[in-house]
Amino acid sequence: MPLFAALWIEWKIALRFLADNAMQTLLIVVGIAVGSAVIVFITALITGLQANVIERTLGTQAHIRILPPEEVNRVTALAPGSLDLRLESPRAQRLRSILNWQEVRDLLDAEPRLRAVSPLVSGPALARRGTARASVALLGIDAERYARIIPLQRHLVAGRFEIAAGKALIGSELARDLGLQAGDKLRLDAGEGREAVVDVAGIFELEVRELDARYVYLDLKQAQTLLDLPGGVTAIDTTVDAIFDAESIAARLGRLTGLKAESWMASNGQLLNALRSQTMTTQMIRLFVGLSVAFGIASVLAVSVVQRTREIGILRAMGSPRGQILRVFLLQGGLLGMAGSGLGGLVGWSLVQVFNVFGPRLFVIPVDPTLIPSAMAVATLTGVLAAAVPARRAARYDPAVAIRYV
Repeated sequence: MPLFAALWIEWKIALRFLADNAMQTLLIVVGIAVGSAVIVFITALITGLQANVIERTLGTQAHIRILPPEEVNRVTALAPGSLDLRLESPRAQRLRSILNWQEVRDLLDAEPRLRAVSPLVSGPALARRGTARASVALLGIDAERYARIIPLQRHLVAGRFEIAAGKALIGSELARDLGLQAGDKLRLDAGEGREAVVDVAGIFELEVRELDARYVYLDLKQAQTLLDLPGGVTAIDTTVDAIFDAESIAARLGRLTGLKAESWMASNGQLLNALRSQTMTTQMIRLFVGLSVAFGIASVLAVSVVQRTREIGILRAMGSPRGQILRVFLLQGGLLGMAGSGLGGLVGWSLVQVFNVFGPRLFVIPVDPTLIPSAMAVATLTGVLAAAVPARRAARYDPAVAIRYV
């Protein structure tokens, strides 16, 4: 018998077996659809939630920060056999620049895995307006480069994005505390007589209270003068394309530059643990839903084998080989998985759209184009595997015994 004709016969038999007990088939398809809908919706929801958390958290900070190595106490070499019992406190870390930072910046610019590189100088100061005072963090930046790290233009709530000599951007909380508006004057005191009066060009809101209450962005040269670091920078901020590879990239950059490279994964340990817990929860849900689908298909086909014992015996008596009977039931499992997951994928996608349109507008759930096809592929494979045991049982029936079965 030609291969195509044999396959066609197997498909017809499989479809006929499924159609003869339509209610049973419908129930298992609906059960698979419910499981697939849960998988699609939960996966999309958790993915969207993680993307939103990452955007809100990492949207206001660098992925990797390059810093000068920490200063340590120098230990005087001791004579052989002598014992040093001195108790020393850790050395205070003073504000200092990265040596040869221009060369380090150019080296980082050439790194293919880095998306943006921005040198900056930062340090403490006192902001004053009249009798009101606030402790602030001065950040001197190269506006063009820094905008690729944190897009401050998108977060402006008043004024304009202008960072130049005599101009500054301040956070909304700081503006509220000091009673400032765009265009007002602000005095900055970095200590030791280093002061400057700047115009508030714009007010930003990063939606992080600590940052909105303390950050003051200045031109790089003006901040260097105020912080007594002429021509120096205290850090180089970078962003990467693959944020979850930040730790390994930071380790490589540390070896490459000889400086301290700190990734967001090291400085946001609790966030990373939360993201990993969410991912593990999603995987566990998918696993148990998949197992329930597999057991449902296996139980239905096991019953079908019992119900179809006589038909199986007739087919075997007519010359159908065991392999053909095996493939008939494997096809049934695959068809049930494909039909149920297709319907479930459509339902899951619809639930996502309902959430995006009518749900709370906390964030938008994106649907990966590969999510539904991959769910269907997994469900189809699960159906075939679940059908393996009933199919083998059907293929082993003795024709003479099976025909006599009532």
